[in-house]
Amino acid sequence: MSHELALQKGIIARLRSDPATQALLGDRIWDTAPSPPRYPHLTFSRSESRSLGADGGAVEYLLTLTIVSSFQGGEEAKAAMAAVRLCLQDATVEADAVRTVSLGVRFTDVWRSSTGHRTYAVLRVRAVTEDI
Repeated sequence: MSHELALQKGIIARLRSDPATQALLGDRIWDTAPSPPRYPHLTFSRSESRSLGADGGAVEYLLTLTIVSSFQGGEEAKAAMAAVRLCLQDATVEADAVRTVSLGVRFTDVWRSSTGHRTYAVLRVRAVTEDI
């Protein structure tokens, strides 16, 4: 399995096992939201990677995680964003013979849609993985 797929699998497992994240998002953590989606939910959006050329096959990733809420106001999206940040910050994630040596949230942003029916929270996550 690729490092990218293993990293995503590990992040999903960690988020789904975290009590705070579970309380806010439940099992609504997906690669792509189903149709029709349930709210709030988290999806994996953009993903960038580059080899670091180090021993152990180190790869650096910049992932964009997007939380979408239909709650009127930003509280739900901000609470879910905070839970995800706390769950991932400096965590070690392992899946399919790959583990993180560095994991953290580098950037967050929250905004309301132009119609006011949705609130979006974006987390930019940096991870470095290596073979186990």
